[in-house]
Amino acid sequence: MDSNQPKLKDLQSKYLPTDKKSLIIGSIIATILAITPYLFSLYESVPNEKVWNTFLFTYNSGFFENANTAMWIITGKAIPLLLILIWFFTNRHWWYHVLLVPIAMYIFQIVSVFYDDQFLDKFQLIYMLPIMAIVIPSIYLVRARIFNEINSANKSLEELEEEFKISPKNFWQKIKQYF
Repeated sequence: MDSNQPKLKDLQSKYLPTDKKSLIIGSIIATILAITPYLFSLYESVPNEKVWNTFLFTYNSGFFENANTAMWIITGKAIPLLLILIWFFTNRHWWYHVLLVPIAMYIFQIVSVFYDDQFLDKFQLIYMLPIMAIVIPSIYLVRARIFNEINSANKSLEELEEEFKISPKNFWQKIKQYF
């Protein structure tokens, strides 16, 4: 065996989760990703009626012709939101805050389905401007800092990403890291 080749134990510690918690979380995320086509098709179980009564709530479709159409629109927005949220919370790259823009866009669209049906997908850019005004310059400043460090210190991008990473201990620390 060549001494320059990495040992199996080194590869396992680098690429495979070693603790039970990360294995469970990874399995949950993989399961959610695998069932997204089924989650999207949940709207098919909603009746074609203007008012949908369940034991939990009553939904009046309002602007839409029926509750089935409204739920089709909601799942068409909620599933991409779910996937982007998973991407946001599992991303380890320096640019992950840019994902806040489509996250905010999908949240606005879902809220507008419930409260302001006739304005669906209209005027959302106006409401997105404050978020974009914070996120885009922040990402540009991080990018400028990274390229400044690369040019002045001859560091690789991987070394800089390691410097920028903050490894929170629990879920709430991870949430606080973003705000």
